[in-house]
Amino acid sequence: MLRGKAGVIGTAAVAVLPLTMTMPAQAAQAKAPDAKVVPIQVTGDPSKRFNLVIMGDGYTAADMPKFRTHLAEHLNGLWTIEPFKSYRSYVNVYAVEIPSQESGVGCDPNLSSPRHKTPLSMAFWSGCREDGIQRLLVMDSAAAKTYADLVPGATLGNRQILALANSDTYGGAGGTYATASGGNAMSALIAPHELGHSLGGLADEYDYYQRGVPGGTYTGAEPESIHHTLLTEQQMKAQKAKWWRWLGERSESGGTIGRYEGGLYYSKGVWRPSQHSMMKTLGYYYDQVARERMTQRISAKVNLVQAQTPTDAPVGDDRVLWVETMHPTGHPLLTTWTVDGRAVQRGPNLDLSRLHLRKGTHEVTATVTDPTDFVRDPAVRSSAALTQTRTWTVDTRLSTPPSDVPADFTSSTPTDQTVGAESVVYAETTHPVGRALKVRWEIDGHRVRGGDRDIDLGRLHLSKGRTHRLVARVGSRSRAWTIDSQGPTVKYELSKASQARAGRTPEYVFDGPFTMRLTGADDRPGVVVSEFRVDGDGWFNYFGWPTDSSAPWRFSETGTMIDGLTYGRLGKGRHTIEYRAIDPAGNIGKAGKFVVTLR
Repeated sequence: MLRGKAGVIGTAAVAVLPLTMTMPAQAAQAKAPDAKVVPIQVTGDPSKRFNLVIMGDGYTAADMPKFRTHLAEHLNGLWTIEPFKSYRSYVNVYAVEIPSQESGVGCDPNLSSPRHKTPLSMAFWSGCREDGIQRLLVMDSAAAKTYADLVPGATLGNRQILALANSDTYGGAGGTYATASGGNAMSALIAPHELGHSLGGLADEYDYYQRGVPGGTYTGAEPESIHHTLLTEQQMKAQKAKWWRWLGERSESGGTIGRYEGGLYYSKGVWRPSQHSMMKTLGYYYDQVARERMTQRISAKVNLVQAQTPTDAPVGDDRVLWVETMHPTGHPLLTTWTVDGRAVQRGPNLDLSRLHLRKGTHEVTATVTDPTDFVRDPAVRSSAALTQTRTWTVDTRLSTPPSDVPADFTSSTPTDQTVGAESVVYAETTHPVGRALKVRWEIDGHRVRGGDRDIDLGRLHLSKGRTHRLVARVGSRSRAWTIDSQGPTVKYELSKASQARAGRTPEYVFDGPFTMRLTGADDRPGVVVSEFRVDGDGWFNYFGWPTDSSAPWRFSETGTMIDGLTYGRLGKGRHTIEYRAIDPAGNIGKAGKFVVTLR
């Protein structure tokens, strides 16, 4: 069991397919023309984006509204988790709706359950195997590839397949492709864990392989996994190995990053960075070690530089050089220009005529860097995933022919979606050869300072509780967005206490187990994600109760054992419980709190 400061919230781990294995390929039963590709979120050309392709299995035509609901719940959960939250603009999401002749998937929930004929042949028990693991949900990988190939521009190199099963049974798998049950209480938490495997190459941090059975002692060599080790903290620091750069910091998943025994399905003899993180316990965030890897892998699916002034021939010193970059939703990228190795300017454009270059040829370089604090490893920071350069030869003898390029917008943050008050919004423009266009930004009709191509709304400290209108202008053209600065709300409901005291921080006394229900709400449509934490530990996704999403969370002194895992353990004594919600625009509501004493 995982014990936080106050005890165990939950140890909801999901079965995974080891990365060295492949999902069994059965005969593909469905034909591609049976499917329909539905764009859910398109941030750019799919050939230049990371494409998340989500498909369903075991959903009949009548079940398709259920698939769409399951998909929305998965996505809204994913966008609350870093680094997906900050890099949401790097991701295109496409749904592949595949009507099944039968409803449900194979061997669900038992080996004696029907073996359904579905397009992806999804099945529990490792694919209906007598020696399989019940929660291991596999599919026909060849069929999945056939359907994913229907998304134009999405290739093996720039896409990730996630398949949802029409099932309320807990399960999933992570390998080349990721799977998750669509309707289980914890379904939306299974997907990011499995993406940790499939996309991030992260290993499981479980200290067991079969639930309820201790994993034994690890006796192998130093693990290749970036988040498992045999080294002590002192050895990590001395050797500058594994997660030495993060040691001693407050973990994003609660507690402190250090050295905690158990992982790779072993209970002893191997150590992990955090007491609990997403790769150990569903409901918590990735810790910094896993987050750094996921940031690297997501960024590597795109090019930081999306387009630029052509570099294949010398240019004259009478023109404007430009680069178009990616635009994270959490922070701006940094573009630095150098001439003959000397830094001259920052920003997306460089007007060479203003530099008054001496006659001859010069080398001009634009370096685009992602300054995210999610990454500390210099090797990752300097890799093509986070740093890219473009270089031009400038010959002052050349003259640039005039061109008539009107001022206009070419791409931007989608205008049909509400943006959060902490978001970075961008707008790219056309590129006249002899002048640099500058975007003018307005909020509620008033000019505000922003960058040439993006604006960090978080720095403006917009008034809360209202809607704002953001407008970008260039020439006679404009684009507008609605800014949602109204945070979501969440209410709690407890079972009857033996004693209760109202006040700024309400207090309750319970003589035994008690329940807590959280209900999030927002002034706009969409899925609201509620969270809670106990005694300052990591924020934990409130998904109801593991066996029933409509049932409240249950706290007790020893917790409740479900399928070999313990949920809701809260030791006797006084505890502070905080709660909050996150809306679809990414706004985090103000946290509330109450105190409980369990006697």
